[in-house]
Amino acid sequence: MRKLYILGIYLYTLGIRLAALFGHRNARLMVQGWPLTTDHRTLTTDHCPLTTDHCPLTTDHWVWFHVASLGEFEQARPVLEAYRQRHPDTKVLLTFFSPSGYEVRKNYPLADRVAYLPMDTPRNARRLLDAYRPVAAFFVKYEFWYNYLRELRRRQVPTYLFSAIFRPEQYFFLPYGRWFLKQIRLCYRHIFVQNEESLQLLARHGIDATLAGDTRFDRVHQIAQAAEPDAVAEHFLQGHDGPVLVAGSTWPPDEQLLARLRENKEWFPSRIIIAPHEIHEEHLQQIERLFPGSVRYSSLTSSTSLTSPTSSTSQVLIIDNIGLLSKLYRYATVAYIGGGFGVGIHNILEAVAYGKPVVFGPNYHKFQEAHDLIDLGGCIIVDEHPDVSFLRKLFTDDDIYHAASDACMQLMRRNLGSTDIILHTIEK
Repeated sequence: MRKLYILGIYLYTLGIRLAALFGHRNARLMVQGWPLTTDHRTLTTDHCPLTTDHCPLTTDHWVWFHVASLGEFEQARPVLEAYRQRHPDTKVLLTFFSPSGYEVRKNYPLADRVAYLPMDTPRNARRLLDAYRPVAAFFVKYEFWYNYLRELRRRQVPTYLFSAIFRPEQYFFLPYGRWFLKQIRLCYRHIFVQNEESLQLLARHGIDATLAGDTRFDRVHQIAQAAEPDAVAEHFLQGHDGPVLVAGSTWPPDEQLLARLRENKEWFPSRIIIAPHEIHEEHLQQIERLFPGSVRYSSLTSSTSLTSPTSSTSQVLIIDNIGLLSKLYRYATVAYIGGGFGVGIHNILEAVAYGKPVVFGPNYHKFQEAHDLIDLGGCIIVDEHPDVSFLRKLFTDDDIYHAASDACMQLMRRNLGSTDIILHTIEK
């Protein structure tokens, strides 16, 4: 099985390199970024010659955090920052698999090194661990890279997985996945899971774990507590005392649905803030055609625009930059979360942290927080042709709205503290 896995990795690597040759942007970024992770010429070191392939980049102690993409980074961030605070002399290596995470966070100041994870081959695993020689390694949620895990175990580096979710239909628990399940059992020093179902499933297969919840609750709570007002959003909403819909991480099917719902002018919010998942020009123009008279955030950032009558009369604000969404949810009456008509919903917790009821599409089943919020009554699920009766009540009935908002805050209160559980268990 190990040989088949390695063969699969080489074929996957070949596919990415071919995609890069044919102009696929993300593939090109990955291929360009892989060699830099362990290239001595990109770092300064006083402890070994730059031409030496197998000496550490520094004699300092490194801790390695690996995440797949931006969402997993937000899960890793509370643990990384708390660990850094408790161990200030330790250096942090942060690796991403996906360009969508690396490109946004490549300048993250609390990591001493941010890099792409080279593909999971035995040689790459040896090179990375030879370079940094980490004293501990942390993986997040779904990251199971066999050669890296095997090399960490061979070198007796304590390795942890946190914010993990396991389901019976995952390949680990199917007959052909027993080899992978064995690696999980052998290679992780300890696993921290999000829910009771994962805990029991691992226990049935002889794997000890700790129920610690999802570290994203800690992170979104920090964001909500520290969020500052946004001048553009406040100008856009100036003089408006009705409900506001903030739609985050939307895709075309989400935007088309919102455009149809907007026809219900007697109850649907007249003020809408849309933060699309992709902000390339073609997509922004598609949104503008769906919402005539909308205005882009970037066009309002100058002082003259903020005083212009055009900006104050626009009813739809399109966010055409990255990094604002988490603080814009504070202005919502209700939040719409995109992705539910595609591969899965995006982060609902950024809105829930402000006590905002959320609406999302039908593909939410892989997200524990969505199930918990459904049980508490803090959200509404919509399909392509939704029954708008309850959705209308959410905007017009104060009792229903406040009950949903209270459910969001209840979910937050009972899930805070995951970071402390993880670090306390590790240090103990």
